[in-house]
Amino acid sequence: MANELQHTLTRLLSKSSVFVEKYHVLERQNAHLVQENEQLTTQVTELKQQLELMRRQMEYLKLARVLSPNLDDVEEARKTISDLVRDIDTCIAQLNE
Repeated sequence: MANELQHTLTRLLSKSSVFVEKYHVLERQNAHLVQENEQLTTQVTELKQQLELMRRQMEYLKLARVLSPNLDDVEEARKTISDLVRDIDTCIAQLNE
């Protein structure tokens, strides 16, 4: 009977040492995951700030594009003005005759 108790005690001690070792492994994993979580949280915050900055820049570019003249519009305006100047010159020439 003492032999059975000794055997049971040995099994309990070996199982408890396995549990303690597993606990330490899980503790290290948890510390690593906590650190990784902090890094990822920081990265998410930085990416959100970059996204907001890019959204503002996009709005500024849209606004600038609306306010600045289009090259096609400038060419069309020049053509219209040239046509009007020619018509005026023709009218002046006809008045001088």
